[in-house]
Formats: sequence, C-alpha cells, structure tokens
Amino acid sequence: MEPTHLEARMAPLGKGVRWGTAGALPLADPGFSAIPRPSTARSAADKSRADWCADVSSLVGSDVTDRRYVLGWRHLQPDAPGRWDRAALDRCDRHLDSLLALGVDPWLTLLHVDLPAWAERDGGWLTRMTAERFAAYAGEVGRRFGDRVRGWITSTELVAPSVADHVLGMLPNDHGCAGEGLRSVHHVLLGHGLAAQALRAAGVRGAVGTTSILLSGYPALDDPWDRSAVEDLEFWANRFLLEPLLTGRHLATEEGHCPVSETGAVREGDLAAIATPLDTLALAWNSPLRVTSPENLPRLLPPSGLFESLNDANRVMAQFGFAVLPFDDLPTNGEGWPIMPEALADALAMLHDCYGAALPPLRVSDSGMGLLQAGSDSIRPDRRRTALAAQLAWLADVVDSGVPLAAYEYWPLQDNHEWKYRYARRYTLPVDTDSLTPPPPLPRDWARTGAFARHVAPIPDSSPAPDSPRTTGRSGRRLAAVPS
Repeated sequence: MEPTHLEARMAPLGKGVRWGTAGALPLADPGFSAIPRPSTARSAADKSRADWCADVSSLVGSDVTDRRYVLGWRHLQPDAPGRWDRAALDRCDRHLDSLLALGVDPWLTLLHVDLPAWAERDGGWLTRMTAERFAAYAGEVGRRFGDRVRGWITSTELVAPSVADHVLGMLPNDHGCAGEGLRSVHHVLLGHGLAAQALRAAGVRGAVGTTSILLSGYPALDDPWDRSAVEDLEFWANRFLLEPLLTGRHLATEEGHCPVSETGAVREGDLAAIATPLDTLALAWNSPLRVTSPENLPRLLPPSGLFESLNDANRVMAQFGFAVLPFDDLPTNGEGWPIMPEALADALAMLHDCYGAALPPLRVSDSGMGLLQAGSDSIRPDRRRTALAAQLAWLADVVDSGVPLAAYEYWPLQDNHEWKYRYARRYTLPVDTDSLTPPPPLPRDWARTGAFARHVAPIPDSSPAPDSPRTTGRSGRRLAAVPS
C-alpha cells in the first residue's frame, strides 16, 4: 500500500530519531517503582504516556525506548555535601537494573529545580559553591551508575532555577532578587559545565547534555514594533542561556554592557567550562506565544478582569522590550493552550538559522501543552492522533532541511503539574483565578512586590505609532555576543 501524503511527510522522523518519555518523580524517591502498573491502577500521567507511545508507534512506526528520570539530589544527599543516603543509592541501583531488564534505555536528569535543604541554607545558586558541589555530586553518581545509563541531562531546565527563581521570583520560595539574581544564571550554567566535565572524568558511557527552554513568538500586529518585540523575546528567552553554552560568551550589547558579567560572578576559565562540548541539547518546548510591543499592549489587552495576572507579568516583560497576550484566532486544547502544529518546527528552524553547525544533536522535550491531551477520556484517539500527526509532519519538514533532531520525548502535562499549571499557565493565558487547579500559592500581583517592587515599569497608557521601522530591540539595544 502506498503511504499517504502525511505518512510520506513524516518519513524523515523514522530515520535515526529516537523516541522517549520523561517524568518528574525521582528515581531515588521511596515511592518510585520501575515495574509498570496495571492499566486499572495507572496515574493520569502514566495513561497519557501510554497513549502518546501508541500514537507515535502508529504514526511513525518507531518504538518508544528512551525514558528520562530525575535522579534526586536532595534524596541522595539529604543531610550534607558528600554524605550519601546509602538506601537511596541502593534503590537507584535496583531500579536501573529493573529498567534495563524491561528493555528501557534510561536517561537521568541530575537537577530538577529543587536543591538539598543544606544547599539552600548555604545560598543556593547565588553562590559559586553550589556549582562546585553539584559537580562533585555528578561525578560520584557517574561513577556509580555510568555503565547503565544511556544519557545524562544536567538540568531539567536551566531557566527555572536561575531566571524564573532568582531573577523573577516566580517560584514559591521567594528567591527573586531582580538584577542581583543574575549571579544565579552564571552559577547554574557553571554547575552544568563542571558537572559535564565530572561525568566524563568518571567514565560514563552515555551522552552528556542539558536542557534549555525553547520559545516561539509570533507578532500580534503586522508592524515593525511587534516584529522587533519578537526578536527581543527570542533573545531573552532562547539566546540568553544558549549563547554561553554554545559559544562560550555571555551575551552583551554593542556598547559592551553584559548584565551577567557585571555581577562579578564570572572568573577566568568559567566560560570555557560552561561551553564544554555537548553530546546532546534538550529543548523544553511548551507552547507558542503571541507577542506585542509595550507600546501596542493597551490596544490589544484589557487592563483588568481575567487578564489581571497577565498584565502583572507584562509589567516585568515590558522592561525587556516585549509583552505577551493570548491568541484570539487559534483553537485551544482542554487546558486553554493554543494548538498551532507548525510552532515547534518554526522555533527549531529559528534556532538553526541562528546557530547552524554549532548546534549539537537536539532532543525535543515536549510538555504536551500544545497537543490534544493524551490520557484524556474526553478526547477521541483519532482526533488526538491527527493533532499529533500535524505537529510531527511540520517537524519532519525542518528535519529534512537539516535541523539536527536526534530525539523527541514527551513529558506529560500531569507529571509536571506544579510548574505548568501554577506558573506557565497563569502568566501566559487569560484564566480565571478560581479555575486553576490547585490554586497558586504566590500572590496575584507578584510582579509588583518583592524584588520588582521598585523596578517594574508601568504598562504604557498610549500607543504611539512608530515613524519608521525599529533597527534595535525595544530594550533600546541591538544585542550581540561579546567575550565577557
């Protein structure tokens, strides 16, 4: 039988692309089990994974063999640096052996946002010592487990413990300290680089990489202001962390202003460590954003009602030259996120245009935010599969054009509930506070309190039309990479 047009378009994904799933429950957690539960006892996340795996097998003809787990630093060293919980180590040994016996290729993530309590007390990622201790932890687990692990990811998402936590203060631990928090950006990146070196020194057999966020922006209005705002979003969201990883330089302006270096955190040799070559780069993909300039925001977004939380976030983002607002012409899934099948492919193409051959093999980590929800009894399997097929067909097109996609993994929405429901949804969608499950612990007006109380910019109350296209971002600077 001849393949259909859609099947033919997806053919490049069957040539060397690995498929996997991911989850947040640490391998070292006493509640973890490597043995699959019977279908009647599956959690919502497990059911979602099973549906997605079946869909991939049907659409691409490939088995889903990779599974990424969080290792659990705070479980393995709960009391002090260098002091190990032997029972937790033994549990990890048994789980890895069981997974291999089941035909699973395990990947391990060393850091999933949270630190051991003793590391938090010692200053967390605002201190260089945390990066050094993280590397020591990585080296030891590499020696112990390195012969059985297919791949190592140093961090679930570099932006979460750095920009989101210590700069913006979006996590519930109240770490936000605005500009001073930029030290955490350098230390998280340094921790990754030192950990990658430690893993290789330990002789691990598997690939070594990390995870950076990937955002895709679309201008709300077809004018130069909003097109420039998209460029600013891509700089701050994507390039800010990728540039030091891939080029060994912190980003700076043409005038030489480098926010991270100016914190005093950078020492000789740090950037070389951060740019330790990657075997793979995971990209955390959530959903596309509709982007506008602060000048245009009052024309597009009501100032109150269901949009109040979004306006709080935009007061911060406006300082960086962009603001976000909901799409008004796209279908959404049951959680309210927009469904745009081409968005992931667009984001990868943009990244490839920017970095080209400097990109290592890429590993997409899809949150499922832009898909019809796998595991939901209210969604017919054929509709869910058709939506996934559309996204994969667009993805196959960019792979066929040279984007180095090596793997695609699915991290179910239900398995990272804390971040995706409480924060990502709250500050990228217009939703009623009462509809969130569970209610976010942080205040509604977080962007006007704490670290940003004296720094936030007001949302403009007028929207002057530009006389000519802008040649710089709304931050007032054309941003470039210069040595720090």
